[in-house]
Amino acid sequence: MALAAVLVTACARTGDSRPPLRWGGDAEGGAPFVEADPADPSHVRGFDVEIASMLARGLHREPVFVQVAWASIEASVERGDFAIGMSGVEDRPELRAQHSVSVPYYEFREVLAVRPADSAKFRRLGDLARRRVATLGGTGAYEMLLGEQARSGLVPISYDDDVHPYSDLVAGRVDAVLLDNIIAERSLRRTGGFYIQPVPVATGHYVAVLAKRDSALRDTVNTILRARMRDGSLEKSFRAWNVWDDSEARYFARALADTAHGAGTGAHPADRSIRAYLPALLRAAVVTLVLSCLAMALAVAVGIGVAAGRVYGSRIIRAPLALYVEVVRGTPVLLQLFVLYYGLSAFVRLPAFLAAVLGLGLNYAAYESEIYRAALQAIPRSQLEAGRTLGLSEAQILRLVRGPQALRLALAPMTNDFVALLKDSSLVSVITVVELTKQTAIYATNIGSWVVPGMLCALIYLAMSLPLSRLARRLERRWRAA
Repeated sequence: MALAAVLVTACARTGDSRPPLRWGGDAEGGAPFVEADPADPSHVRGFDVEIASMLARGLHREPVFVQVAWASIEASVERGDFAIGMSGVEDRPELRAQHSVSVPYYEFREVLAVRPADSAKFRRLGDLARRRVATLGGTGAYEMLLGEQARSGLVPISYDDDVHPYSDLVAGRVDAVLLDNIIAERSLRRTGGFYIQPVPVATGHYVAVLAKRDSALRDTVNTILRARMRDGSLEKSFRAWNVWDDSEARYFARALADTAHGAGTGAHPADRSIRAYLPALLRAAVVTLVLSCLAMALAVAVGIGVAAGRVYGSRIIRAPLALYVEVVRGTPVLLQLFVLYYGLSAFVRLPAFLAAVLGLGLNYAAYESEIYRAALQAIPRSQLEAGRTLGLSEAQILRLVRGPQALRLALAPMTNDFVALLKDSSLVSVITVVELTKQTAIYATNIGSWVVPGMLCALIYLAMSLPLSRLARRLERRWRAA
């Protein structure tokens, strides 16, 4: 009987227990949103972390943090990876159309940062006609820059993080940065070297995002957030992270007076049709194709030189060439792009497109050189000896005997490498080149779905790569017949 009582009690306790509240954010975004705790990197801290704890307590559950890339928060919450997404998520009409969105819990200001010498010249976006202005891709600020681009010719520059826009501003690569005042002030404290215009360009709000199906949970979250506004808990957290000011107090007063504000209804998304985004995708496809062709031309030229040096050169020449091949093949191309664009900026400030061409071209040159070296060494020695017997020089043997046959052997792997380079060009978005994949990611973020943008992107990549593959196969057949 005693054992039965224990089992019944244990079952009852198990039935009463609630699952943890899994919430997602990006610790790479840093404080004051979400960051790894310096005292214990296995834990996170920030005002979004504290708000998640408030929500968990209100729901009588334990908070569990799930790391996710900032751009993937919305897709992950719909997949069910976690119940709530919070990490400086901006309230947007498209977000409300695709997901359940909480009442806004913080009002931020979109501010313009410029170099001190330009503070009197660039006071607002309209002053930056034909100038390069940086921001995070897929944000409200990026949408504003696109609108200003149509009006004044301003050039939006998209970044994947909020650190390099300000370092590039100080370095002179861009003329201004448009981002949230929290991010701008944090960067000013960290690095300095720029000036924040006091008049904001616009205002926005941070929200918690939930799956479309979780509207009931969203309503409970709204109740908890409003309660924390009233009892001062949110204000206390924001003050602790130095992001509270008089404008925030005024926003709280308005939000509490209008309980319908942020209920998640009544917002209509802007035009996000395929027709609206297709021109941008096609322009990005042209960038991808031109970049890939230039990088492949560089890879072929350098690869031929490296292969020839390793086959015909002395030991003094072969050793550094072999080292180049092994180092380039043994390190990530992403790292090489960062070193070229950011690491060398103290010595030479390469334009982003040129750095992308050099990075991809020199990386693939190492692979191309191995293809050409293997093709050259595959030619039978008897043919080379026959050429020498006929009195041909080594250069003539290479041009008339060895080279043409090696080209036939190398054609198929060369084609495969070009298709791979075409796809690897998506990596150059980390150094602000907006190619096809980056533009697709912006499109997908704005409409809240990857289905249509992903299919469009795949079709465009296929349209670029399939003709090349067909051409290579035709050449192979013609050469075999000859």
